[in-house]
Amino acid sequence: MAASNTAGIQRLLEAEKEASRIVQKARQYRVQRLKEARAEASKEIEDLKASKNDAFKNFEQEHAGSSDQISHRVEVETEQKRVEIEAAFAKNRGAVLAKLLETVYSVEPKIHPNARLSAN
Repeated sequence: MAASNTAGIQRLLEAEKEASRIVQKARQYRVQRLKEARAEASKEIEDLKASKNDAFKNFEQEHAGSSDQISHRVEVETEQKRVEIEAAFAKNRGAVLAKLLETVYSVEPKIHPNARLSAN
């Protein structure tokens, strides 16, 4: 009976060691799988970043050209307005100057209605 107890205990110890090895393998597998998952996630993040950067660069190029066109159009319109204003100035210069001089030379002095006459 002592031999069978010892054999049973020995079998239990071996089973415990085997279970310990299985648990250790499972832990190692889990750690390895976590490392792989992190690496895959990092790769996906880098791919997404690259994709978004490319999309942004394309967007920037599309709109940079249009801002140059808008800027050019604004410059052309500004130059046209300046030319129109200068032409109107040249056309009306004489009339405005004559009216201004007429107003300055035709002054009729009057006493202001609020002025009081002093009794000296």
